[in-house]
Amino acid sequence: MQHLINDIDEVDFDVTRGGQVEIIGWLYQYYNTEPHDYAVNITGGAVTKNEIPAATQLFTTDWVVRYMVDNSLGKYWLERHPNSDLKSNLDYLLPGEIQTVDSSENLEDMRLIDNAMGSGHILVYAFDVFMKMYAEQGYSSRDAALSIVQNNLYGLEIDKRAYQLTYFALMMKARQYNRRALQPEKVKLNVHVFEDTDTVSPEFLDALSGEYADDIKQIIELFSNARELGSIIKFDKTFNWTKLRENVEDMHTDALDIFGMNQSKKIVLKVLTIGEIMSTKYDVAVTNPPYLNKFDPDMKKYVKKNYADYSGDLFSVFIFNNINLVKIGGYAAYMTPFVWMFIKTYEKLRSYLVANKEISSLIQMEYSAFEEATVPINTFVLKNVPNGSNGTYIKLSAFKGGMNVQRDKVLEAIANPDIDYLYRTNQANFKKIPGSPIAYWVSNHVFGVFANNEQIKNVGDSKKGLDTGNNSKYYRYWYEVNSNDNKWTPLNKGGDFRKWYGNHNYVINWQNSGKVIKENGRANIRNEKYYFKKSISWTDLTSGPFSGRLTPKGFIFDAAGPSYFGNNLLTMLAYLNSKVFNTLAYVTMSTMHYPNGQVGNMPFKIPAKPITIHIESLVKNNVMFSKTDWDSFENSWDFKRHPLLLHIADDNLSIWYYSVVLTNLGAKNVPIFRLWGVK
Repeated sequence: MQHLINDIDEVDFDVTRGGQVEIIGWLYQYYNTEPHDYAVNITGGAVTKNEIPAATQLFTTDWVVRYMVDNSLGKYWLERHPNSDLKSNLDYLLPGEIQTVDSSENLEDMRLIDNAMGSGHILVYAFDVFMKMYAEQGYSSRDAALSIVQNNLYGLEIDKRAYQLTYFALMMKARQYNRRALQPEKVKLNVHVFEDTDTVSPEFLDALSGEYADDIKQIIELFSNARELGSIIKFDKTFNWTKLRENVEDMHTDALDIFGMNQSKKIVLKVLTIGEIMSTKYDVAVTNPPYLNKFDPDMKKYVKKNYADYSGDLFSVFIFNNINLVKIGGYAAYMTPFVWMFIKTYEKLRSYLVANKEISSLIQMEYSAFEEATVPINTFVLKNVPNGSNGTYIKLSAFKGGMNVQRDKVLEAIANPDIDYLYRTNQANFKKIPGSPIAYWVSNHVFGVFANNEQIKNVGDSKKGLDTGNNSKYYRYWYEVNSNDNKWTPLNKGGDFRKWYGNHNYVINWQNSGKVIKENGRANIRNEKYYFKKSISWTDLTSGPFSGRLTPKGFIFDAAGPSYFGNNLLTMLAYLNSKVFNTLAYVTMSTMHYPNGQVGNMPFKIPAKPITIHIESLVKNNVMFSKTDWDSFENSWDFKRHPLLLHIADDNLSIWYYSVVLTNLGAKNVPIFRLWGVK
């Protein structure tokens, strides 16, 4: 409280200047910090229903809110009012073509929704933009304020505390312009919190009658777990919401109400209101959706059943839902993790969007810019039309320093569209690359490389290794085991960045062809026919560029160390370790996740034989040098002498070296793995 009073400037609380809404949001997130950290750091466990609000509530930075609203609601208005002065007030409107749309839509009929509204930041800024629109249309500020909160803005939320903050913030905005806004009979806001219907009494259900009774019961069933599912509840049919509401309102309840009929009636009427909001088409949808993939069983079952192609994360479901929640020609804006742009989990989502919708604009932020999230973030705007024009993209990957730095770079790009990190491209190009990554920065030449060359998977086999289900039980470091115990087999499991050779640190219990692992019920023994073959291995998930290593015969490989098998290992290793490959890999795997499938989809051109001979000679030398380096230290089972001791005469070596190092080279706990070499 002391910091709240002393550290925040008084002007930030001035409603005429702005800033107070951010304070509400940040305070709410601050008081959610402890439950948020607990929920997102559950090791291997699902986030429960009651933990979802804390786990998924992330306050949206002000400039991101302005970008999303300016480039959705603002652009929607400018398309229909090309002579509007609103453009001069949209500080974050990105450069790009604004196509004129002939429309007779009344301003009072324009609708914007945030269906994961949190503490209301998006809706409050949208209020300000609507106020400028109403002023252009000649409305008084008093009338405009009431019309906006009653006609233009809609919001949904699963967290009651966040809903209350949104309600408060919008009422304060309306009160700023109209003193009567706080009179309940004057103002009815379209923001709501989800309620479960599992408390609706059996007597209420039995009392339902008429042609709409079954529909009402179906809605009650759909909302039985509404506080967990929220805005992803899916309707399989069209309902006559007016008739449903009339049916419930006409139900008779007595004064004693011993069966809780009045309370049930109240809940059902709220649910019908929310259901109608969810099934309405909007001009604009803007949200920072929940980021969640640790589903509890009920949520997992529901998402898999209703959104199978987009079930990698809740934010993916929202991306799909919201672009279809808006009218044809409408806009949906988001702030989400940017993994959907690249990795295989979201390939079906990308393919759907690229084929059916238009990416109007996108900002990809620096990997760790948004400290409040544990994932890298982007913000983008989709238009509900088939692709017809170039999108505008800003790439902020090179600019470290947090969200304020990201903001400043966006403003620089808006002021100077010729800047080198702003791109204009047509999304049709993305389909030329396997998996349709949103690779907006790629040149036409690189698109051609993907389109006109063979793929790695067509000249060899790129495979994923096993999962034991219990690595701590079945894995050991090689120096922890006895070489006379034949149950231990060398294992390749990725490791640190290292090219050409090395990272041979582990062994696996593969006694009786892995019988004990196969019988544990949790193992997934993939591609067993490739075990013990010579290969190229790499690290699936790393913090740097791709690095391939030649692995001799005799190894098993696991999921963390995918491997390539073929007759062209040396040539392929040269390519995988080249700057060319890493440049191309960044197009499809910019999250530094290198799964075997995406590596297999990379382009590859078989060089002419004279070039191949030269390449293989160079690779053999590189492997030899890397192996010598690896064997120069004690973490190699082929270690003989530290390189710093190579030029010391034997008679000058310390007693320690003779008594410990040389003796241990023949000790029983050192496996005789040094028999393997690079052939």
